[in-house]
Amino acid sequence: MSQKKSFKFPKFKGLKNTKKPNKTSPAAARKILRGPLFWIIAALIAVSIFGQISATGEEFKKVETSVILNEISLNNVKSALVIDREQKVQVVLKDGEFVDGAAKIEASYVAGQEALIVELLTSNPPSTTWDIKVPKQSLFVSLILSILPILLIIFLLLLFMGGGQGGRVLSFGRSRAKLQNKEMPTNTFADVAGADEAVAELKEIKDFLASPDKYKAIGAKIPKGVLLYGPPGTGKTLLARAVAGEAKVPFYSISGSEFVEMFVGVGASRVRDLFAQAKQNAPAIVFVDEIDAVGRQRGAGLGGGNDEREQTLNQLLVEMDGFEANGQVILIAATNRSDVLDPALLRPGRFDRQIPVDRPDLKGRAAILTVHAKNKPVAKDVDLSSYAKRTPGFTGADLANVLNEAALLAAREDRKVIKNSDLDEAIDRVMAGPQRVSRLMTEEERRITAYHEGGHALVAHALPHTDPVHKITIMPRGRALGYTMVLPDEDRYAVTRNQMLDQLAYTMGGRAAEELIFHDPTTGASNDIEKATALAKAMVTQYGMTEAIGAIKLGTDGSEPFMGRSYGHERDYSEKVAGIIDAEVRKLIENAHQEAFDILVANRKTLDAMVLELLDRETINKDEIAIIFKRVKSWAERPAWTGSITRVPSDIPPVEVPARAKVAEVTEAKKPRTRKKSSE
Repeated sequence: MSQKKSFKFPKFKGLKNTKKPNKTSPAAARKILRGPLFWIIAALIAVSIFGQISATGEEFKKVETSVILNEISLNNVKSALVIDREQKVQVVLKDGEFVDGAAKIEASYVAGQEALIVELLTSNPPSTTWDIKVPKQSLFVSLILSILPILLIIFLLLLFMGGGQGGRVLSFGRSRAKLQNKEMPTNTFADVAGADEAVAELKEIKDFLASPDKYKAIGAKIPKGVLLYGPPGTGKTLLARAVAGEAKVPFYSISGSEFVEMFVGVGASRVRDLFAQAKQNAPAIVFVDEIDAVGRQRGAGLGGGNDEREQTLNQLLVEMDGFEANGQVILIAATNRSDVLDPALLRPGRFDRQIPVDRPDLKGRAAILTVHAKNKPVAKDVDLSSYAKRTPGFTGADLANVLNEAALLAAREDRKVIKNSDLDEAIDRVMAGPQRVSRLMTEEERRITAYHEGGHALVAHALPHTDPVHKITIMPRGRALGYTMVLPDEDRYAVTRNQMLDQLAYTMGGRAAEELIFHDPTTGASNDIEKATALAKAMVTQYGMTEAIGAIKLGTDGSEPFMGRSYGHERDYSEKVAGIIDAEVRKLIENAHQEAFDILVANRKTLDAMVLELLDRETINKDEIAIIFKRVKSWAERPAWTGSITRVPSDIPPVEVPARAKVAEVTEAKKPRTRKKSSE
């Protein structure tokens, strides 16, 4: 007996494997054995093995169907068995008869051959017996096939609902709020600008959580809820992130839509779990973004209420101010639609403080631009305060987008510094869209556009109550062939009747210029007509600035049809009053149109000079516009208007404003006037 020599691999220096083989720990093995997946797989393997064992037995050799039919015809068959459902025939040949060395053979047949096989067996009966078998499924297999789908469904439920959240079965009722930790990037109040009032209110909340005894000593109670509301992009979520960065307490953040699920009761369960977690870690702050997703008024809408959302809201109301006190847990919520929230949610005791976060004023816009320019290389000659004047009505998100667009433009040209030209182009991009370089206009179209935009600018400059013209361009941008930018030098919070009439006039200035010069107006004034009609209708039905209607509010606000309040009831006046409204709107627009036409006729030479400059340079800025419009004839003031011939205007001038009131800083949050832009 020879001895086998084992081969040994040579050892090479530097190739020694220092890694230890990965071994499954006993705890991991026990976890796998306890899991449902292991037992389901084991059951499937057992069923498969049982089927294989039950199928084993006497083996029959597979032959062609014609062979078996021939053996039956020759009367060489000892016994035969026809299996119906399986469409199979098995025969045992007589002693001494073989087919391919086998005495037991089988073959399959197609549907319809049963009669032929039975006829052959009847006419040539086997020596012992023959039979027809209709197989029946075993009780065990039937039971397995019945239970298997249920096991698969249970497995999928365990996998998708339990496995994704730490193995907890049906844990979708748990809160999905994210707890702010030290590793997450945070903001502070230093990153917030243009919302001084909101910052002051939230600083007080933070101070109360830090030193509650200071307030409890004089009987003050902490506000249970703070609602931040305002237009989109004004920084409500940024304020909440700043609170999370400043507060030294647990901060939970969640979206209102995460409470609402298909299953009724899940949202309420998540609210309970969220507040239970916050109470365990009190004092704590809970922030719910877009709370209008769950806090809309109950029972409103054409289709009735939503059971799941209403149960979630009910649970939220109870947690905020129910039978049990919620301890030192403050709820901060943000929404763009405070008008659709349920009154029970807005009452004192729940949202004690409702803080408006409006569009920033001039000072706020300058501060926001400064904050966003900290990490950007801005040229030294860039004056951010001048760009704050050019962006009235912009939100914090708009201003951040302006600086980001300017940085992208600078990077596109491989420059390391953001210049004034980048900021100018960025503002135009945000307001009107990117420049359409690929759109090639004919010379005739360029001339029509130049007269159209020149008409807007000249009428706006001639009227006494309009804002300065900052920019005119005939370069296509967005969907407009050109535009005229008319912006106020300072924020304005109230608009007079004369200012609205002037706005109507210069809005129709482009159409009037086309009629005066070409005698054939184009479709370019469609947007101007739409804006003029909306403004004139608001003057008649909302602001009471016509004698025929007077100071009466007509019509209801149809901007909330999902509430079910204004469906079918937008008009609360008769057909006769509707006819008067239409006549007054037409009268206002017709007078403004005629006024714009007369101004252009009186300043035709200046209009032609402006058009030549636009055709040559395509874009003209504020200082250059002022030089061209030096010779524009100013239009006369309109007569005094009180709305009735019986109300005679007073000849006594208003009192002088005291000196101390002139320098007083206005701290009340007001709604700024939106920017105006006439476009083709």
